Amino acid sequence: MILKFLAIAAVLFLIYIVLFKKNREKSVTKKEDEKIEDVMVECPTCNTFVSKKEAILSNGNFYCSKECLQNN
Repeated sequence: MILKFLAIAAVLFLIYIVLFKKNREKSVTKKEDEKIEDVMVECPTCNTFVSKKEAILSNGNFYCSKECLQNN
């Protein structure tokens, strides 16, 4: 009785692995494709590099802070 249960459980487990293996592979490749892309730009006032996402854009220039923007 126990051997039958273990055999059925093993077969079901193997079927599960075969059917859902493709979904796991797709999720791994999706994570590899989703790369964080961030560009560093140079502040024209103090020559410090800052993330483009965090920089302040004014007149086509990226500034690292409000102080650098005011000093320019």
